[in-house]
Amino acid sequence: MSLTQSSQMVALERQVFDFLGYQWAPILANFFHILVVILGLFGTIQYRPRYIVVYIVWTALWVAWNVFIICFYLEVGGLSKDSDLLTFNISAHHSWWSEHGPGCVRREIPASADRSADAQSYISIMGCLLEYQYIEVLHSGFQILISLLGFIYACYVISVITEEEDSFDFIGGFDPFPLYHVNEKPSHLLLKPVHQSS
Repeated sequence: MSLTQSSQMVALERQVFDFLGYQWAPILANFFHILVVILGLFGTIQYRPRYIVVYIVWTALWVAWNVFIICFYLEVGGLSKDSDLLTFNISAHHSWWSEHGPGCVRREIPASADRSADAQSYISIMGCLLEYQYIEVLHSGFQILISLLGFIYACYVISVITEEEDSFDFIGGFDPFPLYHVNEKPSHLLLKPVHQSS
């Protein structure tokens, strides 16, 4: 499995869990990432350096996004993992891993009788082997690692394509008059004087 395919699989896995948690900002970011990875793969297969450059630029943005996600879940710089920032304040959903992490036991405590019937239940989570914010941080860290490897690989592919184009141009690949062009008359006939008969 190539690096771009593994990057695609990791992005798809992350997209699934972000969908389960209704995390709209990461869903959009993952969607664009999947599209650009496909574009980069197409550029690599078809020798289209412009597509690979788009992938390289996006990779830098993707790394920055994942650094932001790490800072968000570790609450760096005044960020709070309990805010609705990643859901665009549309809903109060949080990471899917907050209730379904490894070892987590989810208990739903029904609303008290004095509340209305449509009041939400309180959910208690206990026994998690790893807190959800660290799972999200590990996801983002892995994305950064894969992206850096993809960045290096994309730069290598562009250098190879550029070298091939230069060598192709050197042997006359882009000349308007290629080497296999044959003159209508041999050059020694063009210089031969014409004899006039008396």
